[in-house]
Amino acid sequence: MIRAAVLGSPINHSLSPLLHTSAYAELGIENDYSAIEVGSGELQEFLKGKENGWTGFSLTMPLKEEVLKLADVVDPIAARITSANTLFRKDGKWIASSTDLTGVISALNSRGFESGSKAIILGAGATARAVAGALDSRVDHIQVISRNPEREDAMRACVLTSTIEFSPWEYTAGISKADLLVNTTPLYGADLFVDYLPSKIDSLFFEVLYKPWPTLLLAGWKERGGESLDGIDLLVHQGLDQIELFSGRTFDRAAMAQFLRRKALATLE
Repeated sequence: MIRAAVLGSPINHSLSPLLHTSAYAELGIENDYSAIEVGSGELQEFLKGKENGWTGFSLTMPLKEEVLKLADVVDPIAARITSANTLFRKDGKWIASSTDLTGVISALNSRGFESGSKAIILGAGATARAVAGALDSRVDHIQVISRNPEREDAMRACVLTSTIEFSPWEYTAGISKADLLVNTTPLYGADLFVDYLPSKIDSLFFEVLYKPWPTLLLAGWKERGGESLDGIDLLVHQGLDQIELFSGRTFDRAAMAQFLRRKALATLE
């Protein structure tokens, strides 16, 4: 029996309960997976008494950094990107890890993106750090365009091999010319860039949001011929890693990814 939940605030839009319960049902595993509103500063109190009977938790904002101070063990990836989206029990301890980073890698692999000369990341928050860590050594150079220069040190710490630079929040023609563009900004954050896109695009865009669906930038990119990954791809692939952790089961990931993507799209289209 798996008992788990996705925690965060706001949480009512989350598709994680749909994906997790669908996957466990497909695997024949009894489960209880829900969405629970837990705001900033509330995680420690919430976790009291949850040592028994709970398998683990998926974490969304604003808890991805807060959990690092509460877990018994923080895995090396989560420590490097100072963000964890997964908390699970193992050997009597709470383990914090990041399937955001591994989810980005799996999503890119699913579209055949293994390496490139340059990637651009829009934003510099927790998801952006996971993306930077995932792209490290995959691309030669990472450019971060953000409104928050105070986040530069945390972003630099995520990159060990690739070179990285930071630019102010404004449109640059290079956005459509990089091998990969990733938008990690919050709701409507990057929609203004759509007005500046060229008429023809042939590079890959990864939009990590799935609400609204699709974002203006994602729709504009596809209209101009660009290839794309979207927030459902990330949600599914990071979710697959959580499902493996919570269930202890292995399965056909490609088939399960397609199955869960269909489930998610049915609620959005």
